[in-house]
Amino acid sequence: MKLILSRKGFDSAAGGVPSPILPDGRLLALPIPDAASTIRYDDIAFDGAPLASLVTPLTRGRVRPEDGAHLDPDLIGDMLPRAPGWRPIFGQSGQAQGHLRNQGVGPGDLLLFFGLFRRVEHRKGDWHWASGSKPCHIIWGWLQVESVVAVDQARGGDYAWAHYHPHFRRRPDPNNVLYLARRRLALPGLGEALPGAGIFPRLAPERQLTAPDAERVSQWRLPAWCYPGDGRPPLSYHANRQRWRQHVDHTELSAVARGQEFVLDGDDYPQALPWAGELIRHRDR
Repeated sequence: MKLILSRKGFDSAAGGVPSPILPDGRLLALPIPDAASTIRYDDIAFDGAPLASLVTPLTRGRVRPEDGAHLDPDLIGDMLPRAPGWRPIFGQSGQAQGHLRNQGVGPGDLLLFFGLFRRVEHRKGDWHWASGSKPCHIIWGWLQVESVVAVDQARGGDYAWAHYHPHFRRRPDPNNVLYLARRRLALPGLGEALPGAGIFPRLAPERQLTAPDAERVSQWRLPAWCYPGDGRPPLSYHANRQRWRQHVDHTELSAVARGQEFVLDGDDYPQALPWAGELIRHRDR
């Protein structure tokens, strides 16, 4: 089994700003703009209001209510009206999907989604970035893969519930695929029933990747077991050993700026999946 750190949501390139950490500590990963998508920011529900009521002021009007949103991964059931049979879903294509395929990612593997976040505040009747707050990378969701389906094969009736998804708006492409979530999480040593996909609702220190005192968001503080010693292959895209620094109680990593998915093999890092399972088990704190 493999653990995949998957970069998703707004950032300086896609959307132009981080996703918000709300005043009560809640995380809201914003779907990036997508002109081809039939889902609008005004269609997506957040706290009983359209998501556009938050996105538009934070982007200073660059992202408008009528703009298309790439709601992917789509993990929260009540964000949109759903067809019968809906389940959490994640789509990938192009070079990023080629990397996942080459790494052998498939059924049973676990994706942890992370993104760039920053604190916001509500003042003078609108949303603003909190003064003095700094952006950081935070893990905000997960999905354990039950099956991988090519979009071109999923255009039939069996997957009609998924046809809203933005990856169905793309041209025919055998490298355009969907990762469907398991109903229940299945990880080694996990002794309780947990959902196969979902979000971490709030900011928590154990789910923050950026080191607390970091000058750059890409300076990560990871568990000590992440260090690629003893000949083990490192997290994909991070083969340069100069990016890694080992400490007694943690590992430092200078994460790459490019790349959407970073893959770690659970056979080489047996602590990885139990660690992720604990994050999910304590998802509400």
